Amino acid sequence: GVRMRMEGREEMQGAVGLRCTWDIPPPAGTQAKWVRLNVGGTVFLTTRQTLCREQKSFLCRLCQGEELQSDRDETGAYLIDRDPTYFGPILNFLRHGKLVLDKDMAEEGILEEAEFYNIGPLIRIIKDRMEEKDYTVTQVPPKHVYRVLQCQEEELTQMVSTMSDGWRFEQLVNIGSSYNYGNEDQTEFLCVVSKELYNSPSGQSSEPSHKAKV
Repeated sequence: GVRMRMEGREEMQGAVGLRCTWDIPPPAGTQAKWVRLNVGGTVFLTTRQTLCREQKSFLCRLCQGEELQSDRDETGAYLIDRDPTYFGPILNFLRHGKLVLDKDMAEEGILEEAEFYNIGPLIRIIKDRMEEKDYTVTQVPPKHVYRVLQCQEEELTQMVSTMSDGWRFEQLVNIGSSYNYGNEDQTEFLCVVSKELYNSPSGQSSEPSHKAKV
């Protein structure tokens, strides 16, 4: 019976030993795989590999323990004083390289966080998306600008054929002959042309949001 008890104790020690190796800081280069992050009170569990996808990011430097002595909570999770709402999409981006957002989630919020964590590719993706959105918003509705040109009958065809880019012929109004050259009647016309003006997002738009971002 004594031998049984001994074996039992050895097994126990073995198990405890296994757990201890986990708690001892691993040798350089083979750090623990799983990382806990406590972002504004919400705990996220992820891997060192995920966090280090973007080498220059704050998260990569954090889990490599370089020059960043971050506080940890009682469970050993790194404490980060940021909004957890936006951290999910950021972590998912590092996991699979795609930006996935709930429809009511503000891209500005994600951009703030991406800039805080210094995730370059994500910052570019969000800025592109925001510009596209600005673009589609400012595309509609176009403004119409009308211009009235006065000309004589013989100038008409030439004028219509050389109409500049974007101008469209709308209407012709005959205003009769206003004066005579000798015995020749010159019929005068008013020619109405229109052009659609789109607010382009390249800075001509009157969108204050765009100016603020630039």
